[in-house]
Amino acid sequence: MSAHSLLLIGSPRRRSTSESLGGYLLERLAEKGFETERLHLHRILKSKAVRDELLTATDRADLVILASPLYVDCLPYPVIEALETLAAHRQERQPRQGQRLLALLNCGFPEVEHNATALDICHQFAREAGFEWAGGLALGGGGAINGRPLAQVQGLARHAIRALELAAEALAQGQPVPPEAVALMAKPLVPTWLYVRAAHLNWKRAARKYGVQKQLEARPYTT
Repeated sequence: MSAHSLLLIGSPRRRSTSESLGGYLLERLAEKGFETERLHLHRILKSKAVRDELLTATDRADLVILASPLYVDCLPYPVIEALETLAAHRQERQPRQGQRLLALLNCGFPEVEHNATALDICHQFAREAGFEWAGGLALGGGGAINGRPLAQVQGLARHAIRALELAAEALAQGQPVPPEAVALMAKPLVPTWLYVRAAHLNWKRAARKYGVQKQLEARPYTT
């Protein structure tokens, strides 16, 4: 019987970097014989039926992949809600042995270190919920991908692509993600100065779109 992998997507966006990264990993696992499935976690807040879908899908998964963005310095609320729901469910019953959890996080800041606390939270969740920790991959400057499939940005995402391929090879053999994959994923997609410059240009473009370009340096609470 083939192994089953479940991708839990923590971003509410229709096209997200989280899904781009997680989806690429799912494709590589499918090539190695895994059955694959994906769920968007923001939907679990809508009804009990969808929450039950999350619990059922997680119970049957051999490998759970949590792909999530960082909101400021932590996981988004729907992700936290999902983890709390899963932890409570798994404490009420004996979790199946051998289930693994991998965290795949990205942040909009160019410095990958911003993901460290959220990775620690995921690791602690794995311990408390009865998962084997398969490791964590973290990416900085995820806005450069901006939800595009990795196949469309192969040059830009070459290190991330190789990291996910190495991770898939290890996971298919029942191993945690190797240090080489962690290091490759942590490499900047573009130089920090270029990423920051592009972010400033996008900020000003958005301000012009909404007619507030003259208010960018406003300080209404200084008086």
